[in-house]
Amino acid sequence: MEDLGVLLITANIGSLSDQPGEFNQQWIQELCKTVQRHQPVFISLHLQEVGGKNYKDNMKAAQSFIRELMRSAELSAYDRTLAFIDTDFNQPHLFTALGSVYFIHKSLRRIQIYDFQEGQFLPVIGQVAWSGSLGDCPNVQKERFPQDFWSEFPWTRKGFMRTRWQIDDRTFDLVNLHLFHDASNLVSSDCSPSVYSSNRRKALEHILTRIQDSCDVPFFLFGDFNFRLDLKSLILEQGWDLKTGGESDGKTVEYEQDGEVRLIMQGKHFEHHNVKILQEDSGRSLLPYDSEPLPFLSILAELPVSFPPSYPYSEMVTRPSEFMGTRCPAWCDRVLMSHSARAFLNKGNEGQSRVKYDRIGADVCMGDHKPVYLYFEMARPSNPPVD
Repeated sequence: MEDLGVLLITANIGSLSDQPGEFNQQWIQELCKTVQRHQPVFISLHLQEVGGKNYKDNMKAAQSFIRELMRSAELSAYDRTLAFIDTDFNQPHLFTALGSVYFIHKSLRRIQIYDFQEGQFLPVIGQVAWSGSLGDCPNVQKERFPQDFWSEFPWTRKGFMRTRWQIDDRTFDLVNLHLFHDASNLVSSDCSPSVYSSNRRKALEHILTRIQDSCDVPFFLFGDFNFRLDLKSLILEQGWDLKTGGESDGKTVEYEQDGEVRLIMQGKHFEHHNVKILQEDSGRSLLPYDSEPLPFLSILAELPVSFPPSYPYSEMVTRPSEFMGTRCPAWCDRVLMSHSARAFLNKGNEGQSRVKYDRIGADVCMGDHKPVYLYFEMARPSNPPVD
């Protein structure tokens, strides 16, 4: 009996929302190419920043884009679709701008979604889209992080959303999340780990506590973790010197080596000059500084990262593979999982086509974030339940 192909995708669509219509079609086409390549029977698409920065103006356009995706001809074989979109920005203490969309192939019969209010699994029928604050939706648990998590800095739209599924006899949670960003390169490079990294760690610990407090269900966490490189260690280990005589207001810093400027930083500006580590292997040489996941590896797993950073890419359609000069490239978008969920992935298949961890749209403009996906095949039970 064939194994079940599962495709988990995370995509920050802030750029897409702020520039409605500019590259919607090619974004959908690239996502559909990944679907066609792997032919999964279950697709989970986790979206962050639905509506973008100007969500009050662009939320309706973002919802239209999601409906367009759900109606895509390339996905017509998925006869059941569920969408949960947090759109109610009039409740700022609850608003997360998260969206979770699920596609179920017509060949997959034994699948159910959990009703958290009734405490039971229910069959998935037809195409259903929930929007608003989602407070009355029984299939979703959604939470925005408490304000005191990051009292030093203003922030909005950060939180998580959970759904629970059962395929055959396998029960698992899918958690969509958006953690805190780096507000300033200068603050980020001030200490190791940065204050932003510490707050992301606190937020992720909060999520893990919330989703494990009731029962021990395997789970997949995928979203915009906003994990950044250890920028202070990166700068120190390059042997650069802080250039003297720079901006006296402290809003610009320059690092040099052998009399040549290597890096210019401002709060939202990151400009490097002939820095090999930032140029070689499309940024993969930066992986040793990708240290934010390390404190969680005793309870979380991730497949080896072999693709370039997922952020920040140019939003110009003619420069799809170039990084923007705003932040240091980083692997913000990830798929992590509990070790019990890791056991769902067929063992011994890493490196083969049956398990794949990669980006979408490497050579196409997808916005400032490249979507990231994990594809795997879940073994069917040896003795499947009888209808």
